[in-house]
Amino acid sequence: MVDQVVVRFAGDGAGAGELSWGQQDIWQAMVRQKSWLPNGAWGPLAAGTTVDDVAEQLRYMMSRFPSARTRLRFDAEGRPTQVVSGSGEITLEIVEAGAEDPAAVAEAVRLRLQDTEYDFAADWPIRMAAVRSGGALTHLVVVMCHLVADGFGTQVLLDELGTRVTTPIPELQPLEQARWQASPSGQRQNTLALRHWDGILRAMPPRRFPDTAEKPEPRHWRGEFKSYALGPALRAVTEQTGVASAPALLAVFAVALARVTRINPVVLRPMVNNRFRPGLDRVVCMLAQYGLCQLDVAGVSFAEVLDRARRGAMTTYKHAYYHPVELDDLVRRVVRERGADLELPCYFNDRRADTGKSGGDPEPVALRGAAARSTFRWTTRQDVPFEPLIVHLDDVPDAVQAIIFMDTHVVSPADGEALLRGMEAAAVEAALDPSAPTGV
Repeated sequence: MVDQVVVRFAGDGAGAGELSWGQQDIWQAMVRQKSWLPNGAWGPLAAGTTVDDVAEQLRYMMSRFPSARTRLRFDAEGRPTQVVSGSGEITLEIVEAGAEDPAAVAEAVRLRLQDTEYDFAADWPIRMAAVRSGGALTHLVVVMCHLVADGFGTQVLLDELGTRVTTPIPELQPLEQARWQASPSGQRQNTLALRHWDGILRAMPPRRFPDTAEKPEPRHWRGEFKSYALGPALRAVTEQTGVASAPALLAVFAVALARVTRINPVVLRPMVNNRFRPGLDRVVCMLAQYGLCQLDVAGVSFAEVLDRARRGAMTTYKHAYYHPVELDDLVRRVVRERGADLELPCYFNDRRADTGKSGGDPEPVALRGAAARSTFRWTTRQDVPFEPLIVHLDDVPDAVQAIIFMDTHVVSPADGEALLRGMEAAAVEAALDPSAPTGV
């Protein structure tokens, strides 16, 4: 049984206008992947939590964050703009677990809320439910459209929800971002970014992946690799070389990709949070965009590749703030000029908390023993498309988890697994001897 509680809310920042670059970027991904890209999670509620308590959490989120009150409006050609409402009503579900395990019910509710069709023009981008068992609320389920926030914005949302911050929200909300992006200053930033992309797209090797012999159906696969050696190895690399964990991971991933594909230089699209720009660090919105980075990893040592990744990362971050539609136009022009065989790079999304903590054990026995415990499994095979190749990295208890989404008609399943295991192997090699050659 499901009860519904109407929650009324009101907040600042109402208005309508163009999508920001970050919103346009994720909208394009939604169109390509035929998904509203929901992010869902559930967890236990503290004993004694009431329906009013949960309703107040939902009211706070909807009132506090303009992106939670943002829906889309489409013109005759299907082009979206954003509409931020000043007030409204949203429904909170209370789901009775009955005789079932309430945790299992929470997971089932999460899947239902994520799988239920989403109307960008009519639906609010947050869905919330609470599970009740034996008369008490036990679990909370929250599902958000990716238009609400990227990973960094979600963390800000959770932090402020936990303390119920009441200070004014940052001025650079998505509507204001879009206005700045259309200004002369914003257009100068876009021009510089596209110039960076143009140079790499015209110089990069046209093929990114070798031909695949098998064409599995369904063709779009998702896999998970849990590495117990990657974290300690990266910490050891950081301590020995001074290269931060994020560019170090980019470097070993590039080496692994070159080893699997036998194509160099490696060209990647790393996710960049764009929150180092003034006024954007505490905005709950979709701001992150994929940059473009080229690394030559052949015939040199790991230490050299690590240094190249450190320097290349800074250039990539600087030019990962751009107009996605104009970037698409640029890519189409370059493809026409270079030929239809031009393949675009894979996506790389490092979502770990790069704390820079020490504690990496560079001893061969420890690292190789940790690597021997690592596991890989395929979790999903479907007809709905993913990107040709995208890898996400996350912190999990005692390990780093790599999630791969791939088109098996572009990258074979064997190569997909070899890429993730090879990333771990390259990190271990670099930790044991940064002066060793990459072998590419």
